[in-house]
Amino acid sequence: MSVRETHSIFFRSLVDRGYELTFKSADDSSLSLAKYGEFLFDNLVLFAPSVEEFGGTLSVDAITSFIDGGGDVLIGVDSTVGDTMREIAMECGVEIDEEGTAVIDHLNYDVNDEGKHTKIVADVANLIDAPTIVGASTKQVPILYQGVGMVADSDNPLILEVLTASSTAYSFDPDEAVKEYPHAVGKSTLLIAAIQARNNARVAFVGSLDFFSNDYFSSAVQSMQDGKKFDKSGNQELATALSKWVFKEKGVLRVGEVKHHRVGEKTPPSAYTIMEDVVRMPCSCSAACVLHGRKDKQRCCSGFNPLAVILSS
Repeated sequence: MSVRETHSIFFRSLVDRGYELTFKSADDSSLSLAKYGEFLFDNLVLFAPSVEEFGGTLSVDAITSFIDGGGDVLIGVDSTVGDTMREIAMECGVEIDEEGTAVIDHLNYDVNDEGKHTKIVADVANLIDAPTIVGASTKQVPILYQGVGMVADSDNPLILEVLTASSTAYSFDPDEAVKEYPHAVGKSTLLIAAIQARNNARVAFVGSLDFFSNDYFSSAVQSMQDGKKFDKSGNQELATALSKWVFKEKGVLRVGEVKHHRVGEKTPPSAYTIMEDVVRMPCSCSAACVLHGRKDKQRCCSGFNPLAVILSS
């Protein structure tokens, strides 16, 4: 089945939150983020880990320009990750391990693992202590993860280590003997990384595309190490909270339009004097629809939140 079907719960949650989704294949010849110098979307979801070359006018440069213009991006990859997605990550200060590698943990793996110890049970204690990003209820149930490992650029202070692996984990090719030092070891192995750029654009990298899948959302979790069983993983709650932060539904200081004038008048004066009675009214726009500072008032009040979803072909 296609990613659109296997990850339908996540996409439906975005629609339920007011987003207008436009689905495109990564090799679609009509792919474009901008037209006549204006961005067509406010947000972008990239679930195309193995893409080598985008269709249309989309490219690594176009995506970095989108971020430079204030656009928010959620990226999901896996062990099939290609150089294109790795280059996008490098532009943001995140280094993704090579194609064919995976995060391996010989202690913290799920009972349904197929023998390579790559279906790991991520301890919620390794989540960043930031409820605005990961949610308030995600500290209860472990996370299922199967995918590639990442490391952060130590020179980039803007990188947020949202979820790290356990101290017993490492990133390597599960089909090869370990004869050299792994790309990432222990808690330096990032499972989820994020960045808020200096222009307030937000980007998140999740090394497991399965993390967002219907299967992982509804799957039971049981670690081989401690044997504790949970009827449902914490993936859906974490994915929802993370996407709300990335797309600026959370963690944003908002200043709405304020109208004011003297009592009995309709327009504001050039100045007020002491003891004058003033009428102050908030913007008619609800706070919930003021999601992006670069929207104009007409689009804000319409509640129209365009989001592009680019999937593997």
